[in-house]
Amino acid sequence: KSGLDPGGAWHAWGMACLKAGNLSSAREKFNRCLKPPMDLNQLNHGSRLVQDVIQYLESTVKPVLIADDDYFATLRELEATLRTRSLSLEMMCEGKLQHNSYYQECLFYLHSYGTNLAIISFYMRHDCMREALLHLLNKESPSEVFIEGIFIPSYKSGKLHMLENLLETIDPGLESWGVYLIAACKYLQRKNYYHILYELQQFMKDHVRAAMTCIRFFTHGAKSYTELGGKQTWLLKIKDHLKVYLQEVSRSSGRKNMALTFRKKMSATDVSRHINTVDLQMEVTKFLHQCESSGTSPMTASPLPTLFGNNNMKMDVACKVILEGKNIEEGFGIAFRVLQDFQLEATEVYSKVAKQLVKQQKYSEIRQLLKCVNESGVAAKNDGDNIILNCLNEFKNIPAEDLDNLIQDMDSDENKIQAYMMCHKLRSAYLVSVRQEKARAVQLVQHVWQLAESSGDDVVRAICAQWL
Repeated sequence: KSGLDPGGAWHAWGMACLKAGNLSSAREKFNRCLKPPMDLNQLNHGSRLVQDVIQYLESTVKPVLIADDDYFATLRELEATLRTRSLSLEMMCEGKLQHNSYYQECLFYLHSYGTNLAIISFYMRHDCMREALLHLLNKESPSEVFIEGIFIPSYKSGKLHMLENLLETIDPGLESWGVYLIAACKYLQRKNYYHILYELQQFMKDHVRAAMTCIRFFTHGAKSYTELGGKQTWLLKIKDHLKVYLQEVSRSSGRKNMALTFRKKMSATDVSRHINTVDLQMEVTKFLHQCESSGTSPMTASPLPTLFGNNNMKMDVACKVILEGKNIEEGFGIAFRVLQDFQLEATEVYSKVAKQLVKQQKYSEIRQLLKCVNESGVAAKNDGDNIILNCLNEFKNIPAEDLDNLIQDMDSDENKIQAYMMCHKLRSAYLVSVRQEKARAVQLVQHVWQLAESSGDDVVRAICAQWL
């Protein structure tokens, strides 16, 4: 008469019937006020009313009925048990669930009015992980339901191995779990749970991704190569994963199943290249670890460069190796291989090294660097000259004698003249200029004359004017 919503009354009446143990009557009352969710895959446990019913039933659970206890079961309970048995639910959890009418009642309400997450969470609460997984698979629920309902509860309660065993039992190839497992990996990565991630990747036999996780274990948080020296087992694990992957690819190359797999794929050429990178990183690690132990190496600012970074970082590794040996020659071989393997800009690296040597006032080592570059066999004609020109920006800090020695080490007269002009050694620039072929000499001397005039060097200006 008053137009109020009767739902609340039906719900209260249903709860009263439940508490009185009248299960069939409670179903009838709840049928008038409970509705199934619009989307079964929504990430919640259904309406508050359904949750209240389940909560009450779970808290009122009677002990498992064994033969002797059957006498104490009320006729109403037996009637309800028979009725829920005939629901023919997709699966039955062994043990207490299928023997207790209150649990059966929970399943009736969950299947009628609950979400997939609510059903799966119910199974998980009562140690029926297999049923939870089968329900997920049968309903083709999205990966969020798997993460929320099965995966998080499993690893939090230390049952990850049990989950892995069940996934394998249900589908030995794991293909039907692919979407769910990849989603679990992404979730763990977001949370920075890398140890669980690595364990899961090994279970998935996803060797390429497992190798990538090992790279993270090797590089993350290291402040020195002494620390990296203690983490070299991760480099061996990376190699193991990549080798196993290569074996599996060659074994299954004739089969179609590799094309459909959820595991990360990579060409054999790329895998071999990565194995070479790991070998080279091991050499770099041993070398720099020794340098740090013997005290020839200064501590580096983070992030510590490794060969697993971008090209700039690889160039930093090459510079570090050349600079931190007892002398330039000691680390040059390893650095040269880094430059060759990754096709890096060698002159840029050598110039960086030369600038560092100027800062450290090791001028004789710059000449040793040039000797190594020339002997490497792949240096272009002007590489040595360019290295010297690049470090002459710091000429004010270089003692005159060392500066002259460096410029005289240059091959090309043109480059020597340019270097002398950069360093305002105009008299020396004039002396080299006049030795050139007549037409070119005139141009060069004119250039020196202009510089002398603008800088107020009357002596050189007069010599140039006289020659011209």
